[in-house]
Amino acid sequence: MTVKEVSRELDILFPLQEAEEFDNVGLLCGNPDRNVSGILVCHDALESVIDEAISKNTNLIVTFHPIIFSGLKSITGKNYVEKAVLKAIENKIAIYAIHTSFDNDYFGVNYKICEVLGLKNQQILMPKKNSLQQLQVYIPTEYAENLKESLFEAGAGNIGFYDECSFTSEGQYTFRPGENAVPFSGEIGKREKGSESLVSVIFEKYKLIQIISAMKKNHPYEEVAHNFISLENENHFSGLGRFGEFDNEMETADFLNLIKEKFNLKVIKHSENLNQKIKKVGVLGGSGASGITAAMRNNCDAYLTGDLKYHDFFAVEDKMLLCDIGHFESEQYIVGQLFEKLSQKFTTFAVLKSGEKTNPIKYFF
Repeated sequence: MTVKEVSRELDILFPLQEAEEFDNVGLLCGNPDRNVSGILVCHDALESVIDEAISKNTNLIVTFHPIIFSGLKSITGKNYVEKAVLKAIENKIAIYAIHTSFDNDYFGVNYKICEVLGLKNQQILMPKKNSLQQLQVYIPTEYAENLKESLFEAGAGNIGFYDECSFTSEGQYTFRPGENAVPFSGEIGKREKGSESLVSVIFEKYKLIQIISAMKKNHPYEEVAHNFISLENENHFSGLGRFGEFDNEMETADFLNLIKEKFNLKVIKHSENLNQKIKKVGVLGGSGASGITAAMRNNCDAYLTGDLKYHDFFAVEDKMLLCDIGHFESEQYIVGQLFEKLSQKFTTFAVLKSGEKTNPIKYFF
């Protein structure tokens, strides 16, 4: 497989359009037409990881964090970013970043955090808004089933863990072909009437082009009567963060000790110990201050994330326990998750986990 072909499969697993707007995901560097000798999965594509890829004869690095993020105008090796990218290019190694595509994935970063903690009844903390559309298209009834099949193949009709979802209603149509028309049925200048079906399906906005293509390709009419409606519904299967519940509530001290054990921590930065019971917990891997309000709105007893600032701890106003376990520490299971998914997907070449320790933060006790 070429880098381009692997990238296409990665985009199906982790759609780039599901990433946050600020993010830089996808193929960051490398020749798309080069054959892939192997994949190295890592957390950060630092220079040491490039060296590891060279030693292991893997020429595609799939990284969680994008090494190229913003403001890169030249590549001369003057800092750690440019050194890594320059070495990758010189050694014909491609770099592909996933980042918030995986953050927003239903079974992504935050699903794993909840699983490690043992939280049940998981839900998305901050569901994506305005990410869904509905197609309504009119078609002769005898063509409706074929059209639906084509729309399903193009990715329409997926709602949560269900697919091939649609609604069809019947009605009567009228039209009169004009002088330059090439009508599917009827005569120029005469009103035509008959039975038609209205087919409705829901799809994610980023699939719009392929949905339009499937509709037009599999419709008998010269002019396809259709509507695209932007939905206000939240997408409860895509978005940042999660929250869930323990089977039984626990003391604050027991909860903090559980976090230390499950994430192999020696220190947790947290808000004032409220000595309250902990049952519902919100989580957001990485830099998660943006989820504090959502966690409080969902009545979480505690919220676990990383990269919190001094003033973030005032925001909870003694209503919720706020825990900062560190950026890398909250994302430490990602490489294992990605390795498992990619190993199952790509079986014709090696998929390896990076052994490099890329967390730059150390602690002295």
